[in-house]
Amino acid sequence: MRCSTWRAGLALACAVSAATAAGADEAGQSGAACGTSVTAEILGVLRDAGNIDQARYEALCARARGDSEAPAVAASEAEEKPTWNFKWSNFFRLTRSDGAFDLKFGGRIMLDGAFIWEGDGLRNRFSAIGVDPRDGSGVEFRRVRIFFSGTIYDRAFFKMQYDFADDGVAEFKDIYVGLQNLGPLRQVRVGNFKEPFMLQDWTSSKYITFMERGLNQTFFPGRNMGVMGMGYGFDEEVFWQLGLFRVTDDQGQVFNDWGDAAYDLAARVSAAPIYSDDGARVLHLGVDYIHRFNQDAAGAAIGSVRLEQRPEARLAQLFADTGDFIGSDSDILNLEAAVIYGPFSAQAEWTFDWVQGNRTQKDVGFWGGYVYASYFLTGEHRNYEKGNARFGRVNPKHNFNPIEGDWGAWEIAARYSILDLNDRNVTGGKLWDVTAGLNWYLFPNMRWMLNYVYGNVRQRGLNADAIRGAANILETRFQFDF
Repeated sequence: MRCSTWRAGLALACAVSAATAAGADEAGQSGAACGTSVTAEILGVLRDAGNIDQARYEALCARARGDSEAPAVAASEAEEKPTWNFKWSNFFRLTRSDGAFDLKFGGRIMLDGAFIWEGDGLRNRFSAIGVDPRDGSGVEFRRVRIFFSGTIYDRAFFKMQYDFADDGVAEFKDIYVGLQNLGPLRQVRVGNFKEPFMLQDWTSSKYITFMERGLNQTFFPGRNMGVMGMGYGFDEEVFWQLGLFRVTDDQGQVFNDWGDAAYDLAARVSAAPIYSDDGARVLHLGVDYIHRFNQDAAGAAIGSVRLEQRPEARLAQLFADTGDFIGSDSDILNLEAAVIYGPFSAQAEWTFDWVQGNRTQKDVGFWGGYVYASYFLTGEHRNYEKGNARFGRVNPKHNFNPIEGDWGAWEIAARYSILDLNDRNVTGGKLWDVTAGLNWYLFPNMRWMLNYVYGNVRQRGLNADAIRGAANILETRFQFDF
């Protein structure tokens, strides 16, 4: 056989013919399966060389012969290989068709502005103790966060979240890894994350009804380094969380001598005895408990305790503040309740904190709570996530589109909140607030908020410079999350 070396196609044909001549038996078998065309010879060579397996060889032969079953064979092979899908679902999401991988990337931006009018008495008393009063106006980025989270190989999950609102410096928020779908144990996680305490704090700041949480949020221990398990009981009617946490700084770091460490044992149990109409009828009840171990090996207090709070406006001054006082172990109890009845909802929590003293400090107790109601003027309802015992994203019935006469979702709300940080020789003050709110949900991931807050503080301190007085605060927020 003569072949022209300057034509690549004929050169390949020559190679195939030579290989076929060298293995006449194999070529004959190939020809029997695929025919006698050049394509059939090439497929036979590829199979015999191990480049394709027998199943692939037969499928390609069928396609070469033009069999009607060939497309079905090819499709079935394609289904065996999982594919990737990248989409927008109020955040960026990358998933694999077999469900083994589900990766998410997003963030949130919250831009706040506030106008604060402090009464003359309050301004003067702050100035008398050397504290600059917050009487005026201001703006700030309340939160600027990005996150990357997901599940891999079905059972492993992770999350990394950072906040840049504080001088543009990255601050740890949720940084953890874990395993899920472990039989009766839904998941276990380890890392830096929120302790399971309070409905208003277990609900993301993206979905809370008011710009700031209630005054009893001062008892929330925040994020710490720990390990937590969660799961269900009573045929998945009860949701429980249990964790052990090492009290750390904002970067999840701490180092102490042996025995000189503060730990939190935290538990939360909740249930929704009423859940119907896809969440339009809900009754939520819960109880939370934290015991803080705050002693050294000799039983002495290893540090100070301090509780402080603003009048539900981040740009406002600290109205209540115990200052540092000696304390050892603490016991914190919180009670939760929430109801959804169509567009109407109500929520309340009450918190008690008992701090043990030592030789020089008697035991003291503090308390606080809130109750509020909200109503959607456009007919939506709050989104209760039964599987997590918290509230989630509100989806307007109609997204903002003024050309079509659609204006998104509108919600009005009112809250009363109270905090008492006075007991024995600790005079952190008694603070109460009334807050009125208006929320405009333009899209599921975009919201404008307007809050009016009246805050009143008294009995902070016992001397002539004791803080007392009131402030009127008008604040607003532009929020977007992705």
